[in-house]
Amino acid sequence: MSAAASLNPVSGAPREVGELVARWIEEDRPAPLTVRTSGSTGEPKDVLLSADAVRASAHATLSRLGGPGQWVLALPAHYVAGLQVLVRSRLAATSPVILREHADLAAATGALTGERRYVSLVPTQLQRYLQDPVASEALASFDAVLLGGSAAAPELLRRARDHKLRVVTTYGMSETCGGCVYDGQPLDGVRVALDEQGSIRLAGPVLFDGYAGRPDLTADVLSDCWLHTADLGRFDDAGRLEVLGRTDDVVVSGGVNVALPAVELRVSAMPGVEQCVVVALPDPEWGSRVVAVVKATPKSAPPDVSAVRDWVGVELPRTWAPRAVVALDGLPLTEAGKPDRRAVVAMLRQQLGVRRG
Repeated sequence: MSAAASLNPVSGAPREVGELVARWIEEDRPAPLTVRTSGSTGEPKDVLLSADAVRASAHATLSRLGGPGQWVLALPAHYVAGLQVLVRSRLAATSPVILREHADLAAATGALTGERRYVSLVPTQLQRYLQDPVASEALASFDAVLLGGSAAAPELLRRARDHKLRVVTTYGMSETCGGCVYDGQPLDGVRVALDEQGSIRLAGPVLFDGYAGRPDLTADVLSDCWLHTADLGRFDDAGRLEVLGRTDDVVVSGGVNVALPAVELRVSAMPGVEQCVVVALPDPEWGSRVVAVVKATPKSAPPDVSAVRDWVGVELPRTWAPRAVVALDGLPLTEAGKPDRRAVVAMLRQQLGVRRG
């Protein structure tokens, strides 16, 4: 066992972490483990997760998916999504296949021996796999492909369905032991509500114990057995939760409140756009200037700002449309595979000559 392998915070090679988790999950009332958040949207925090909460999440997931199965671990084990693959594998008495120990996804899929097979991915991974016929064929053999970590563009989900993938979109966070709402419906035991401002609240046995050494931060988000998230949501006509984005992703541009996640989803659905991140930069005229950073699909030219504004204005207020479009060959990503928004903003500040506001 490597000296670097630990559960406080979770760190180390996947198999070493798996050994620690296997012992921890079967102990009688063990101390909580610690998952360090990525900090992609703010200050990194150490999230305390009890064995009871982690087990509750894993059992609820396996029940929702149709029963135990064997997993491909395609995400870092020290983040909650990867950690849960190890926990679910242990509770199902199966051994996960570690993606990085194989040449590619197809080879890892070929190493599976279980009757049911599962994998958990982030949208960036799915986007890349769908460009590879061999990888997309391998994914089509899975009983479920969990997709979380960030919002999935409608075009990405459509392409996944076209390839006959059984994609299950998930919503959750480290503080809820990972995904706790699947395809808009909470897992068994989980409760979802919206406050007066439309912010999402979550409750149930999957909630964390608090932030290590930060009772002040814990008190800010955890009260009366409810987790008060920084995400905005709504319920559709069928009662499914739709996540609209973070409360701090609403900016004022030209005196108008602009919901950046809604703009991002709309631009992501534009023909010829493979990936998109929408951010705001300080601007002396508008207060905040909305900027779309896009990666074009292969053989497509990046759209210009006029085309993007017209496209956004069809479904959203024209005043929400980006006032600048920056084309990149690829978006900067965090280690967890999510778009690194802070890196995007820093890059744009330098590229566009924007001073800090």
